[in-house]
Amino acid sequence: MKNTITIKDVAKKAGVSISTVSRVINDSKPVTDEVKQKVLDVIKETGYIPNPLARSLVTKRSQLIGVIVPEVSDSFVNEILNGIEEVAKMYDYEILLANTYSDKEQELKSINLLRAKQVEGIVMVCWKVEEDHINYIQNCGIPATYISKTARDYDIYTVSTSNKEATYDMTKYLIDKGHEDIAFIMTSKDDTVLERERLSGYEQALNERNIKLDESLIKYGGTTYEAGYESMKELLDEGIVPQAAFVTGDEAAIGAINAACDRGYKVPEDISVAGFNDVKIAKMYRPKLTTVYQPLYDMGAVAIRMVIKLINKEPLESKKIELPYKIIERESVITRK
Repeated sequence: MKNTITIKDVAKKAGVSISTVSRVINDSKPVTDEVKQKVLDVIKETGYIPNPLARSLVTKRSQLIGVIVPEVSDSFVNEILNGIEEVAKMYDYEILLANTYSDKEQELKSINLLRAKQVEGIVMVCWKVEEDHINYIQNCGIPATYISKTARDYDIYTVSTSNKEATYDMTKYLIDKGHEDIAFIMTSKDDTVLERERLSGYEQALNERNIKLDESLIKYGGTTYEAGYESMKELLDEGIVPQAAFVTGDEAAIGAINAACDRGYKVPEDISVAGFNDVKIAKMYRPKLTTVYQPLYDMGAVAIRMVIKLINKEPLESKKIELPYKIIERESVITRK
């Protein structure tokens, strides 16, 4: 059977030494074209598969990149992973995936585990990157890039979108649709660069249209459906019925829609709702969600490409890369007359 073929068998069939076969496989030392082709032909004929561990000992390369994620089933994470995996294959890297369920202790353990597996680089996707994560990875000497709402608070390699501008544009879009009482449901209450930028974008759009900021319209929740539901429920229970709600996460926005419906309000007829990210469920839910498109696939692709460049000591133009966004108009926002 193919999996019983050894390097010794290949060498014997090709009429060369084991070390010559190793040189051909690992491209470590020159051999003649004739000998190289003979060895490659035998490898193809026998179906010999080199031992990756043995190969890594020769080349000093594992061809492994570790990817740490907070929740593999999360739609935001899933689309980023698609970009990571496809680009990894293009450059002949394999992915080792660590799912941490947003547990900081597990995130640190995952870094240590990936180090033991001799990964050449790490892409870390987490809701809240902290100094402990950064220091731990740096102390391991492993190149890394980060996709996280707090990553831009630190001097590290990051991939993100222009959050202030995106929030400003969506708020302005809602105003242009005739909405003035716009609830702003933020999916985090942490004081980070991202949250400050989003709040600043929201306030700027209101100020430019001479709409007074109403603190009672601002709620802080989480990224989940349940968090969005609770935030909208709180607003309505307080007797506040906004003309529109801008929720900075699609799943939370859908939770907000259902909370409004459970209170007897129609979306978008009574309350328009907009989201952020444009994950798959945004176009599957009814009404289809108007949202800010973030290029999640591209974020993953760019993050792993950055890591590969760091591994190969190739130059990078910037430590912090921002990708473009756009407003996606669907059914959850109407023009209010």
